[in-house]
Amino acid sequence: MRVKNIMTTDVISIDKDQNVCDALRTIKKNKKSRLIVVNTNADNVKTMVGAMTIKDISMKLGSSKYLNMPPSQFHVSTIMAKDVISITEDMDIAEAANIMLEKHIGGLPVLDNENLIGILTKSDMIDTCQGKAYENKLVSDYMSTDIISVSPSDRLVHARRIMIDAKIGRLLVMDGEKLVGLIASKDISKAMISFRKVVPDKHQAARIRNLIVEDVMTQSITTVADDTSIADVAKLMLEKGVSGFPVSDENNNIVGLITKTDILELLVEMD
Repeated sequence: MRVKNIMTTDVISIDKDQNVCDALRTIKKNKKSRLIVVNTNADNVKTMVGAMTIKDISMKLGSSKYLNMPPSQFHVSTIMAKDVISITEDMDIAEAANIMLEKHIGGLPVLDNENLIGILTKSDMIDTCQGKAYENKLVSDYMSTDIISVSPSDRLVHARRIMIDAKIGRLLVMDGEKLVGLIASKDISKAMISFRKVVPDKHQAARIRNLIVEDVMTQSITTVADDTSIADVAKLMLEKGVSGFPVSDENNNIVGLITKTDILELLVEMD
């Protein structure tokens, strides 16, 4: 199967001179986690100059380098990734999946010469995993069992650092053995913007350490059973617009985490 068969042609973009608040509003409105960044010239011609994700926003907003910069002055061009890997519409989807896995990225712009004609995301890939070939594949065989978690009382800056080091976009929040929430890049982004708006610049460096995970985590968490099929969990991911689920066993103990990346690895393996 080729990229052109499953890519999204309705690409959501944002101008490089808009600010981070505009970016978050665009992300929320379109229910996307990735935006293509463009430069618009005097003739209203748009050229791709980068890409940005919710994770990029949360990582930059929490950086000490930019701590004193108000959100209104935090332009997309400051946050975006400039060296964007692109693909062609005739590329095999397994090859594209390998690029995503190797580079730890969730989307690839699709170009025809230099013209942007679409974008291929993990969600587009996961959509192909709802067929019969995946109905006999169980979550327990493909989930990640090395669970990275934080506690509700951990500092938000600590959770952010773990995400950066582990190159992940979400963490389970555990109170002992009990799952009490989940914290994702989008939660950190929103918290950082709200913090910058209400705390005076001169106090931000000192007070940012007062933010804790419990203040911003999502508490209503959907889990999936370890005997759920990959086809069913792929469908559930797309329906709920999430990138992963905690996995529980028959005793309701959390035993793993199944993500789009895990399913993408299976897709490559089966291809």
